[in-house]
Amino acid sequence: MDAFDVLIAGGGPAGSSCAWKLRDSGLKIAILDRQTFPRDKVCGGWITPEVLEALNIDPAEYARGRVLQPITGFLTSSMGETPVETHYGKPVSYGIRRCEFDHYLLERSGACLRLGLPLTKVERCHGEWIINGQIRARMLVGAGGTFCPVARLLGAKVNGEIVVAAQEAEFTLDDGQLSACSVRAETPELFFCSDMKGYGWCFRKQNVLNVGLGRLDRHSLSGHVAEFVKFLKTAGRIALDMPVLLGHAYLLYGMSNRQLVDDGLLLIGDAAGMAYAQSGEGIRPAIESGLLAANVIAAAQGSYGRKQLEPYRVSLVDRFGKSENHWVARLGRHVPAGLISSVARRLLATQWFSREIVLDRWFLHRNEPALNC
Repeated sequence: MDAFDVLIAGGGPAGSSCAWKLRDSGLKIAILDRQTFPRDKVCGGWITPEVLEALNIDPAEYARGRVLQPITGFLTSSMGETPVETHYGKPVSYGIRRCEFDHYLLERSGACLRLGLPLTKVERCHGEWIINGQIRARMLVGAGGTFCPVARLLGAKVNGEIVVAAQEAEFTLDDGQLSACSVRAETPELFFCSDMKGYGWCFRKQNVLNVGLGRLDRHSLSGHVAEFVKFLKTAGRIALDMPVLLGHAYLLYGMSNRQLVDDGLLLIGDAAGMAYAQSGEGIRPAIESGLLAANVIAAAQGSYGRKQLEPYRVSLVDRFGKSENHWVARLGRHVPAGLISSVARRLLATQWFSREIVLDRWFLHRNEPALNC
């Protein structure tokens, strides 16, 4: 058997960042993923400068041969209303393609890569994990997304959880489609559903267009997606036939009761339900959870009992706040839908609310400095 100190199940941003942070720890690290990289990953895909800073990524170096679209403003509105345009005069975020970004992080992680191998069997034997009957590891990190098998090992049951369901498509525009596209690359467009249970987006990254919609109410998703695509065409935002929109689901931080720590086990990223509650953006919190987990693993000095790993859960609370039912969900349960719709339309129509609350606080988290750990 191959033997490692730490096996990370999942090669996305959370898993790669955890391994990268552990690269000089003296520990032998491996990443296992069922897919080979680069792999397609449909995602709105933007990262703030704080993400680049936390990972010591030079934007100019990364941009060589890859998409790194500066974002200097946003269009925001309730769907069907006149949008509010917000300008920052400098890049406040960057559009990336996940197929490129994830591959880049994985290659620089310094881990031993076991790609194209799904995690099919996990056993506990003499204080070690036996993975697929082929790999031994003293520490197992679940970074395999919402449906991560390590999360299931800790009792996660997705069918009983509140998830955001989304459908989106990302595709390259030819020269004719690019010239006819009215969506400006530096200005993503966000359109909120009237009940504030989700939003759609239209985002161009150089010559690549990403269109999608996500909602807390997954049972009505298809109808809202169809309505949104029709709206975009009617409003002149897109003039082409859309490809099939792919579906995925994720958990919001504060709306999941997953157990994150046990003897020799940690969950990070989407497996831990780390996406921001207000925006659903998951890349930054996934990366930060991976970095925080790495700190705790290194500090444990080979003793990976639950007591030694508990500081990881505490560090998440310190960074992201207490995990409890979020106020958005509580509001939706107690306030009539018509009142929510009316108030939301009025607020989203104001420059102050769009910039200070929706963008600066919910989407960009500009009040939160880069994680320095």
